[in-house]
Amino acid sequence: MNDQAVVLLEQYDIEVLQTRKGRGAILCDTKTGTLIFKEYLGSEDKLQIQKKLLDQMSVHTSPEVEQILPTKEGALCVKGADRTQYILKTWREGRECNVFDKDECLTAARLLAKMHLRMELCDDDLPPVYSPENEYEKHNKELRKVKKFLHKKGQKTEFEFDLQNKLDFFLEQAEAVTEEWKKYSHLCDREQVHTFCHGDYQYHNIIKTGSQWFVSNFEKCTRDDPIRDLYLLLRKLLEKTNWSEDLGKSIIDAYEQERPLSALSRIDLLYRLSYPEKFWKIANFYYNSGKAWIPGKNQEKLDRIVSQEKEKQLFLQNILRKIE
Repeated sequence: MNDQAVVLLEQYDIEVLQTRKGRGAILCDTKTGTLIFKEYLGSEDKLQIQKKLLDQMSVHTSPEVEQILPTKEGALCVKGADRTQYILKTWREGRECNVFDKDECLTAARLLAKMHLRMELCDDDLPPVYSPENEYEKHNKELRKVKKFLHKKGQKTEFEFDLQNKLDFFLEQAEAVTEEWKKYSHLCDREQVHTFCHGDYQYHNIIKTGSQWFVSNFEKCTRDDPIRDLYLLLRKLLEKTNWSEDLGKSIIDAYEQERPLSALSRIDLLYRLSYPEKFWKIANFYYNSGKAWIPGKNQEKLDRIVSQEKEKQLFLQNILRKIE
C-alpha cells in the first residue's frame, strides 16, 4: 500500500499512535487497540450490506468478527488522489488457524455454523442470489477456450503438454457436474435465500488471539446458501490432507453440532466439491497470464490434484453420495 494513503486516516475520529505494514495493508496502533487500513475494490452498495451484516453479528462474541469504522462524516470508505478506495476495520493480533491441528479445524467449523445462524438479512433491497449453475457454465466455457488454445499452439512446454493431456478428463467432469446441478437446482427456490456467506472462509481469515477467535476479511461476503463457506473450508483443508475421510466427516459433524444440514444442503455440498474448481483455476490462470515463463508452482499444483483425484472421489462416494 502507498504510504501516502496514511494521510487519509485524518478523516477518521481516531488517534493513531503509530503505523506499520502488515498483510498487504497498514496496521494502526491506537489507544483502544489495533486497526487495519486497506484497499477496498468493491462497490459502496456492497460495503453498506457488509457493514449491516457485521453490525448484526457483533452482538455475539463467539467468534468475534471485524467491524468497519466510519469516517467523521459517516462514510464507510475514503478515496485517495488516485481514486483508490480504502476502508478502516478493527483487527486482532494473533496467528492463523492451524490446518494441521484437527481440534482447531473442528473449532473453525463450529464457529462457522454459529456465524451462519446470524447471517440472514431480510431487507427488501438485497443483491441477486449467487447462481452456481451460471458460474459453472462460465468456467466450462473458459476451459473450452484453453483446450482450443492448446490445440492450436505449436511449440509447447512440458507443462502445456501435461495440461492438454489432462484437460479432457477434467472438462468432462466439469460438464457432468454442471448437468447434474441443473437437475437438482429446480428442487430449491434460490430466490428465497436471505442468508449471506463470508465468501472466503479459510484458515488465513480465522485468527486465534489468546483464547479467543477472530474472523476477518468479509469483503467477499455474498448472498448464497451457507454451504458455500463450508465447501471452501473443507476443500482447502482436505487438499492439504489428501482428502482424509476421517477429517472431512469430523468437520461436517462439528458444523452440524451447531447448525444441522438439510438433505438438499448436503447435495449442494456434494456438487460444489465435485466440480474440479482447482483444475479450472490452474488452467484459467495459465490462459490469462504471460506464456513466456510458466511458474514451476503451476506444475506442482497440477501434479497434486491429479495425484489426489482417486482419494477425492472416494471421499465424495463414502461421505457425501450416500444421502438418505
